[in-house]
Amino acid sequence: MTGAEPFGFTSLAAALALVAVALLLSWWQRLDVERDIGLACVRAFVQLMAVGYIIHLILQTDRPLYVALTLAAMLLFAVITSARRARGLPGAWTLAAASIGVASMATLAVMLVLGIIPAGARYVIPIGGMLIGNCMNVASVTAVRLLEDAADRRPQIEASLALGASPRQSTATLARRSVRLAMVPVIDSTKTTGLVFLPGAMTGMILAGAEPLQAVRLQAVVMFMLLAAVALTASIVSYLAPGRLFTPQQQLRRLGGRT
Repeated sequence: MTGAEPFGFTSLAAALALVAVALLLSWWQRLDVERDIGLACVRAFVQLMAVGYIIHLILQTDRPLYVALTLAAMLLFAVITSARRARGLPGAWTLAAASIGVASMATLAVMLVLGIIPAGARYVIPIGGMLIGNCMNVASVTAVRLLEDAADRRPQIEASLALGASPRQSTATLARRSVRLAMVPVIDSTKTTGLVFLPGAMTGMILAGAEPLQAVRLQAVVMFMLLAAVALTASIVSYLAPGRLFTPQQQLRRLGGRT
């Protein structure tokens, strides 16, 4: 493959050997996820190719309207995914939209206003996508963990309510625990960046031929913005979600079909 185009279709086809290894291990251990692995790979390829062509067209025109529509589409799919994860929580759709939308767009707006990133499509779309994706993950983990903990600790919560505690007071410990759990992956990845792994943005720039120090500066910006965005996301979910666990009469709902 000497002289061949890096990461061309030949390289892509050769990489399927790695998928074959995953399929073989699944079959050998009787995990029964061969179909899921195959479907995931096909979907990933089709979706990435489609997105690649769309982003190529947007970068050529670099019109703010197309950039805004792209971010809106990303945000819509993120909200749908997060809301489905927390479907046992009343008002999961509005909760996901508020937390993901406010956190990701506010962080992106601050970065644009302070001049941290240029206002072109080449910068706004990838950065916006990273923000939305990470906020989606954190919103889902926070909401699902709060929902599960509230269902598991129903007796304790009802005892607190009986003693005069408000719904928010009776779930305060659960909300804090959910936020901490959701933020652990981002905090740990920030702590170990450069020691345990080289993150995607930095790796991509180095592979594209950028100077390593320039790639390091970009990655630092990315990690700092993600910390701010996920903290804001988790905080919004932990503030809005507890009230949705209770009826207007301040009784704990039956959550996700659990008692």
